[in-house]
Amino acid sequence: QVQLVESGGGLVQAGGSLTLSCAVSGGTFSRYSLGWFRQTPGKEREIVATLPYSEHVDYFADYADFVKGRFTISRDNAKNTVFLQMNSLMPEDTAVYYCAAARGSGWRRYTDEYDYWGQGTQVTVSS
Repeated sequence: QVQLVESGGGLVQAGGSLTLSCAVSGGTFSRYSLGWFRQTPGKEREIVATLPYSEHVDYFADYADFVKGRFTISRDNAKNTVFLQMNSLMPEDTAVYYCAAARGSGWRRYTDEYDYWGQGTQVTVSS
C-alpha cells in the first residue's frame, strides 16, 4: 500500500518561505513521477509543480506560471521524499497543498493522471 504524508505547512508572512515535505512509503519511489497541487475552497485542485520520473530521458521540472521563479520541486530518492521549496510567498498562495505520485514517466499536470495522494497540508500567508 502506497502512502503519502505531507508536512511543513503553517502560517507565514508575505515574502516569507516554507518548505513542504512529502514522505512516500510503499512502492518504488524512484520510479514515480511526482507533483504538488493546491486547492482553495470552492475551487478545483490545481497543479503547482511536477517532476517526472524517467529512466532514459532527462526530464526537468515544470511549474505553473504563478509560481515560476518562486517555488522549487525536488526529490530525494534515498529518503523517499519530495519537497516543495516556496519562496516569496504571497497571500494568494494560501491553500491546502497536496503531494501526489504517479506510476510511470512523463509530465503529469492533471489530477486524474496521479495514482496516489497525500492528505494535504495547510499553508496560510498573511499580508
